[in-house]
Amino acid sequence: MESALINNINYVGNKQVLENYKISFLCSRKCPADIILKSYDWAIEQREKGNCVISGFHSKIEKDVLHYLIKGTQPVILVLARGLKKRLDPEFEKALNKNRLLLISPFNRDVKRVTVETANQRNRFMAELADEIFVAYASQGGNIEKLITSISHTEKKVSTFNSCK
Repeated sequence: MESALINNINYVGNKQVLENYKISFLCSRKCPADIILKSYDWAIEQREKGNCVISGFHSKIEKDVLHYLIKGTQPVILVLARGLKKRLDPEFEKALNKNRLLLISPFNRDVKRVTVETANQRNRFMAELADEIFVAYASQGGNIEKLITSISHTEKKVSTFNSCK
């Protein structure tokens, strides 16, 4: 399934990053304060271990996690819920130049806005690409909880702070 997925993506960066073991990071927009702090620690731990993290880095917490990850040397995959942008953030340029960042989108450039639908499609795409899924927090009845429930029958390891050390 993964080869079919990656053949139909738009990307900028080192596509070989996809060959790494990938941990998908998801977190609902609203979450408890203790989860935020745990997410920062989790990001630093992944960075120090050199783990490749794949995420949309869209919610505030996900953006903060990217901030910690981008300071490292490990590969990072950012999946957009829209088409690729024409101009990139300077911090992304630096990581791209070091071949450790991959920006991917399952959407064409004409998809210019993130919607609930494109975000859900992006999250499902990330879950399918990832080898393991880590959910920092899923709001009850929210889209992330629905996604995790729908993929819980697969062989992928899905963990949360509740099921970690």
